[in-house]
Amino acid sequence: MSLPASRKRGRKYLNTIPTDEAGFGKMIPILREYMNNKAENTPKKTLGPFKTDLSVYSTPPESGLRITWVGHSSILIEIDGKRILTDPVWSERVSFSQSFGPKRFFQPPIALENLPPLDAVIQSHDHYDHLDKATINFFADKNIPFFCSIGVAQYLTRWGMAANFITEMDWGDSAMIGNEIVLTATPSRHFSGRGIVGRNETLWSSFVIKGPQHNIYFGADSGYSPEFKAIGEAFGPFDLTMLEIGAYGKFWPDIHMGPDNASNAHLDLKGKLMMPIHYGTFNLAPHAWYEPIEWLTAMANQKHIDLFVPKPGEPTEVKGACNSDWWKEYLS
Repeated sequence: MSLPASRKRGRKYLNTIPTDEAGFGKMIPILREYMNNKAENTPKKTLGPFKTDLSVYSTPPESGLRITWVGHSSILIEIDGKRILTDPVWSERVSFSQSFGPKRFFQPPIALENLPPLDAVIQSHDHYDHLDKATINFFADKNIPFFCSIGVAQYLTRWGMAANFITEMDWGDSAMIGNEIVLTATPSRHFSGRGIVGRNETLWSSFVIKGPQHNIYFGADSGYSPEFKAIGEAFGPFDLTMLEIGAYGKFWPDIHMGPDNASNAHLDLKGKLMMPIHYGTFNLAPHAWYEPIEWLTAMANQKHIDLFVPKPGEPTEVKGACNSDWWKEYLS
């Protein structure tokens, strides 16, 4: 089963189905929702500090698959002998300025300079909470292969990366990481842009990561869509799906899923274990910081979904269901 390549109207990339991207016309109701919001968007108790035991990386995972959740959508994946980092964001704030904008709830549990050797970095799209200039500056001279959606390379090269280490990918494109890992860019339902102008002029993607022993899915950012079922038919079943559960709001139901739709997407994808991402790290929506993971836990019980919820910064082998309940000690 083939998946559609991206489409454009003029300079703008399009979603596979009509999508309300919560543009300028919704700014006033969105702002009003934030102003009237009473939820605990930012934790009252400081989260962490979380620390990664670096010695773990000196031994390959017994199962062949190990995950370290750095926070938000930044995940260190060890799969079938390769290490892949997704959407690395180490800055204090996800904004065009480090003086204001959404600020971290906890510091990255592993410093950039302490990361183990990487075989690849995946950049799903160009939003500030996924594409971080300061982090790219760190990687610019490290000669690590980067795989990104079409158009995102312009930022990487502008920030110091050599073009020959960058592979831009359209939906349906595949590339090799080493000799055994096949990376395939797949559709997501979202949008792009880093400012007032240039909206949707770069592509957004999800990714299938298939090794000799394991097959996993990195969903990045996406609203719910029929493409999840199509991806599941074409590439599933998946040992692990990594799906965003946070940053939802009633005025943008098409571009983020929330726990209910994310768990439905996991089922569509034919996933065995579901790992929630894109929650508990930044205040990006008018819901309590802990609401997504609490809600997902209830949804998973109802839908008989096995969760994989590691503690931030803790390298965890993917052997079966695992829920660290890490957030509970910080609840008011």
